[in-house]
Amino acid sequence: MDFQTLHHQTRALILGNVWDVPSLLAAQAAGVDALGSSSAALASLFGYADGEALPFELLLTMVQRLMSAAHLPLSVDLEAGYASEPSAIADNIRRLVALGVVGINLEDSRVHQGQRSQEPMQVFAERLRAIRQALQDSGTRVFINARCDSFLLGQPAARADAIQRGLRYQAAGADGFFVPCIQALDDIAAVAQAVPLPLNVMGMPGMVDFAQLSQLGVKRISTGNSLHARQQSALRAWHGEMQAAQSLAPLWA
Repeated sequence: MDFQTLHHQTRALILGNVWDVPSLLAAQAAGVDALGSSSAALASLFGYADGEALPFELLLTMVQRLMSAAHLPLSVDLEAGYASEPSAIADNIRRLVALGVVGINLEDSRVHQGQRSQEPMQVFAERLRAIRQALQDSGTRVFINARCDSFLLGQPAARADAIQRGLRYQAAGADGFFVPCIQALDDIAAVAQAVPLPLNVMGMPGMVDFAQLSQLGVKRISTGNSLHARQQSALRAWHGEMQAAQSLAPLWA
């Protein structure tokens, strides 16, 4: 089943978020449906902050290593596109597709001096439309998952704003609609019903199970940076336990 079709099943596709080859192999062994890079985890891996601080050439190198071990479709979190002009973003996407990538996330917010702010709806939609046109002109096929940060940034009337943006992004050529930090069941159901694009939600504490999310209309479930953050938390705890015990014994407890 191709990546596009995976977004149109009765049940939501489970996307395993990965940041290196071991995490990718673990996700594949667990039986996820597809793979997606986590921008925050990849940045952390090299000591960078999230928000396109990781150099694009280094991102390409990591994607190449991920593709060397992947037997499932891989989507890459391209953040805001690593450029401002649509033609340059389209060039970046083509370089990823040349490595075998089948999808990208493109978000409607940007990080400047450590602060994330959401772009005006029409600005992002027009950029998205131009990117899609440039890709079509070059014969490049890729699944564009448009990320809407209305809930992530706690915008007033986030539900109404997300719905309006989703409809605008669909008209501009998006294939999917990613709304991180949406969690209330009525919000999820309302967005899924109002926006025809396959809805991607990100795991949050207390979120209902996969089957219930599918019943609400969710078509894609991902974890973002949560798995990587939990791994790092465990690593810090193990180091702390060994130091507290002044022994290596906790490593094998």
